[in-house]
Amino acid sequence: MMNLEKRRAFFEQLKANNPKPETELEYSSPFELLIAVLLSAQATDVSVNKGTRKLYKVANTPQALLDLGEEGVRPYIQHIGLFNSKGKHIQETCRLLLEKHGGEVPQTREELEALPGVGRKTANVILNTAFGQPTIAVDTHIFRVSNRTGLAPGKDVVKVEEQLLKRVPKEYLHDAHHWLILHGRYTCKARNPDCAQCIVEPLCDFKQKTGKGKVRGDI
Repeated sequence: MMNLEKRRAFFEQLKANNPKPETELEYSSPFELLIAVLLSAQATDVSVNKGTRKLYKVANTPQALLDLGEEGVRPYIQHIGLFNSKGKHIQETCRLLLEKHGGEVPQTREELEALPGVGRKTANVILNTAFGQPTIAVDTHIFRVSNRTGLAPGKDVVKVEEQLLKRVPKEYLHDAHHWLILHGRYTCKARNPDCAQCIVEPLCDFKQKTGKGKVRGDI
């Protein structure tokens, strides 16, 4: 497990490489981000952006999406996995936003998780990306990087999240979510991590590194 000095150096390297990390989901309001994150479960950001670019030109508020209805939304999202259930969640979420929150996206975890289709991970993304709160949404990429590198080991996503919130130096906590996702997505990949080109490789505790970056098994 990394000590404080290595953890600080780890994030300093990530920051130097990408000073202002951002989500790859396209949005222009907290509501657009909420819908994009709802659609992104078990789907790529590329596929979500493909749909929302067209959808948001037609409807990008709770009332407009509610007026469009499930049938109206479907053509924009039917290429995305689980689109039927996601379409229902979008409609139910829009209705609750209008009924309980004046059409605005709430800024507390409890209120966000009360929305259909919104779990802990989605709530953390919204709180961090839309509202600037120091949360970390542990997806498969962050889980893998945290365990593989020794940054914040844990047997499940909640444990990893707890460890990250304790172990990431405070000055890096807000952006850690994006740095770790992007690092796991493009460098510290599951089957073929690019160790040879990794900017934090000297700080990483992973035992199976090779010059070609190939490993046995997944994490």
